Amino acid sequence: MFTVYGLNGRIFTGQLEGLRQLGAVQSVARVRAVEAVARRGDEQPSGVTAGLIPGVIVAGPAPDTTLAALGGAEPQPRDALAAYAQAQALAGRPGLERHVLSLVEQLMSLDVHTVPLASTLAQGLAILGQARVGQAPVVNEQGRLVGLLLRADLLPGPTNFEDAQAWAAWLARPVAALMWSPVPAARPDTPIREVAQALLDLRLPGLPVVDDRGDMLGFLSRTDILRALTREAPLSLWS
Repeated sequence: MFTVYGLNGRIFTGQLEGLRQLGAVQSVARVRAVEAVARRGDEQPSGVTAGLIPGVIVAGPAPDTTLAALGGAEPQPRDALAAYAQAQALAGRPGLERHVLSLVEQLMSLDVHTVPLASTLAQGLAILGQARVGQAPVVNEQGRLVGLLLRADLLPGPTNFEDAQAWAAWLARPVAALMWSPVPAARPDTPIREVAQALLDLRLPGLPVVDDRGDMLGFLSRTDILRALTREAPLSLWS
């Protein structure tokens, strides 16, 4: 089950198929995709690599830092291979209980960092930096979900990095100017497989998790899913 929230509150509750057909969400996803292509251009400067999500560009020799920029440390290949080897070794042991992970509530992060709607981009960026995450839900004065702020959307900014005045004006803008809204949210009992598909469809790095009232319960990111695949074996995402 998914819900969609915007500045005016809840606008949708339903299954993944309905979410895919929701014009408001799809239009936001299309706009973000177009912006990402425009920012990325035909060529990238030396030393810059594209992230896992369209539009996310991480400076530096990035294959082992991309996920860190999105809010988590990327599992190293040797960790994944070790986890797989362990899973294979344990799979044949009699009496071993497999840990079936199939629902959002089993993987979501409970330590949720939110950005107040009244924040500026500078304040939002500070919150993301202090929490060491790449995205955070935006909440109104009542603590209800209204959007999603991505660090990748904050960093392009003015093209002239030495123009202090332009950067000051950019960072003084409200978070509402750049946040994703309306934004989908998952319920604790939403299947992980459906969330993974939604993340691919909408080009999002994660989804907030809310209760029936729209209060924040947690956050499920791509990193959470990848971490489960590489560090919590043996497991089955789909029983």
